[in-house]
Amino acid sequence: MVNYREIIKLKSENFSNAAIAVNVGSSRNTVAAVIKLSETHELSWPLPEDLSNHKIERMFYPERGNNEGYKLPDFEFIHNELAKPGVTLTLLWAEYCEKCEQEHSIPYQRTQFCDKYRSFAATTKATLRIKHKPGEVLEVDWVGDTIPVMDAALGVEVPAYVFVATLSCSMYSYVEAFPDMKSHNWIEAHVHAYNFFGGSTRILVPDNLKTGVIKNTRSELILNRSYHEMAEHYGTAVIPARPVKPKDKPSAEGSVKVVETWILAALRNRKFFSFDELNYAIREKLAEFNSRNFQKKKGSRLSAFLEEEKEYLIPLPNEPYETAVWSSAKIQPDYLITVGNCKYSVPYEYIGKKVDIRSTENCVEVFYQGNRIASHVRRRYEKDPVYIPEHMPENHRKFLEYNSESFIKWAENIGTCTLLVVKTFLTMHKEEKQGYKACASLMKLADKYSTHRLESSCAKALSYTPKPSLKNITTILKNGQDTVKTEQPKSRKESGSYGITRGAAYYNGGAK
Repeated sequence: MVNYREIIKLKSENFSNAAIAVNVGSSRNTVAAVIKLSETHELSWPLPEDLSNHKIERMFYPERGNNEGYKLPDFEFIHNELAKPGVTLTLLWAEYCEKCEQEHSIPYQRTQFCDKYRSFAATTKATLRIKHKPGEVLEVDWVGDTIPVMDAALGVEVPAYVFVATLSCSMYSYVEAFPDMKSHNWIEAHVHAYNFFGGSTRILVPDNLKTGVIKNTRSELILNRSYHEMAEHYGTAVIPARPVKPKDKPSAEGSVKVVETWILAALRNRKFFSFDELNYAIREKLAEFNSRNFQKKKGSRLSAFLEEEKEYLIPLPNEPYETAVWSSAKIQPDYLITVGNCKYSVPYEYIGKKVDIRSTENCVEVFYQGNRIASHVRRRYEKDPVYIPEHMPENHRKFLEYNSESFIKWAENIGTCTLLVVKTFLTMHKEEKQGYKACASLMKLADKYSTHRLESSCAKALSYTPKPSLKNITTILKNGQDTVKTEQPKSRKESGSYGITRGAAYYNGGAK
């Protein structure tokens, strides 16, 4: 803008137009025009303090201030459109010109259009410095760079991902390396950070990574269930930063950059062969980092934490948080769920239902509509599925009970003959399991005909053969032969009292 006040002042001091033009950086024609207009409007030095260059311009050139005939662009709309992929100022200016042509108004040229937009955009970059209360906010993030760790077993380097947590008031920080950025390590990192600080904050500000935040819009916030559960345990509220808004967590963003310099870069020439070794080195550098004096104020992160913030943290719960991972599954006909390398049973009534699974280091819990329906002690590896008998249908439960010990124990309660038959069934084949079917059928006969009749039929079959078959016993029960009493053989004395009996004399050549 032309410095109208300075031109009028210098002219009052009898400077030539050429000298004034050099002094204010304007052309001699512009200086001459301003002097002529000042005389027309009877302006002389000294001018009133509230009469600015902008007001003088509107006084000299009223048509410029009114922008008569020119259509003012909608800069708010332009600002939002530029955030979309592929949209440029040139494209928006072309669309603006088309709209002006339709409305029969005069558009600004591209240069003026861009200048006016940049002036508007500058006003949207204003920054408000917020003074955080002690113990109020903890900001967390992953460092962009990784540290290589040598895997001794594979002989290759694997990346270590570095987690950073910073208290917004004192800038006191916690740093730890993990083999990946999955949910388990993400939550474990928070637990370790809270233990390091000796308390939790009222607000937790993470990024919008999927291990913590499922959905974050203006109207809706959905947190990862495991992450929400952890926050509830420590009494903190999760308020994620807005997407693509790093200023929402400036402490973490700033600490990430400093950590990359004073910790990661400082360890760049060292070789690490385990994560324990790496984290030990990080802890040493972290202690130096937190103890390093601030550049623009007294003290350090450590002194600020101890003097200003530590006593305001929320005390840690009595019981440490056990990291839990939530998942969901639809129950299949085998009524099993899979967690890790093992399969666990749920009640068969929930076949076809969708359930929620909460798994920790020591426990696996299954929930349906918020109610726990199953719980198992977690196994590291189990070849066969882990069944709880109460989860199984009656016929499945009986099938799993089929073994030599259970059949023998059942037969002992029936009788000695039944026990002998069961042992015969189990030993008459090459493999014991081949006799399970016959033993199970024998149990069904006991349910159908009673245990007393089964014992009698087994005794009857054993009187015929030492190795009776299932068919023999079934036939005896069907025909009721077990209910027929066996007649006792008559003695010689009793039989001699009937009919004609030849005496000894007959065979000794006696009288005939």
